[in-house]
Amino acid sequence: MSRAPVAVIGALGRMGERVRVALGEHPQLALGGALEAPGHPGLGQELEAGVRVGSDAAAALEGCEVAIVFASPAGTLDLLRLAAERGLPCVVGTTGFDPDQRTELERIAGKIPLVVAANFSVAVNVLFHLARRAAALLGPDFDAEIVELHHAAKVDAPSGTALRLGAAVAEGRGQALAEHAVLAREGQTGPRPGQAIGIQTLRGGDNPGEHSLYFVGQGERLELVHRSSTRDHFARGAVRAAAWVRERGPGLYDMEQVLGLDEA
Repeated sequence: MSRAPVAVIGALGRMGERVRVALGEHPQLALGGALEAPGHPGLGQELEAGVRVGSDAAAALEGCEVAIVFASPAGTLDLLRLAAERGLPCVVGTTGFDPDQRTELERIAGKIPLVVAANFSVAVNVLFHLARRAAALLGPDFDAEIVELHHAAKVDAPSGTALRLGAAVAEGRGQALAEHAVLAREGQTGPRPGQAIGIQTLRGGDNPGEHSLYFVGQGERLELVHRSSTRDHFARGAVRAAAWVRERGPGLYDMEQVLGLDEA
């Protein structure tokens, strides 16, 4: 049985490289197209037989059955508009969308199936699930604080994963993260608001990502921690999502649905 061709957007980036390796190991999927930004020094490079890195999005998508996208928010939306015209399912690992961009993302999901996730790690998505349950079970007597650490080159803060983790806590409490998130503390801040969800950012070195969630009560605390040492598990999760989304109708999906955690 032939393997379904997949377009990798950002094919020569950190994640694109690992996604290509994961595709090479997958029994049902294979690299079918590779896109990079105009002027990239790797343009024209042959990655596999018949697959060269190009800067023409339409050419990269040609003949592919699904696309995996790690790019800037604006570049991602440009690609998704093109995919929507072709009815092409997409897996999106881009973070940092502003509210207007998120609204357009949701509009596009009305035309094609999209898996959009801040983090494709299976363990991280289990962490989201556990965070939601823990917040519901522990209740308002436990304060929630999140600390995230990423490499020095990361351009957005807090990380999309940290924000998703905060959202999971808020969901477990029946709240909206936007109304309770505390992203910075400085000076005379006063006492901590009881329902605050603190998210603090650390940057340095080449760290692929660490996220620690603390539920701090009176005389005790619960810690849930995920640490990454490579990007391989992110890539394997994105490829797993690509295989899953091919069988879905238009809609906006997340990695917890891919893994069946929404039914657990």
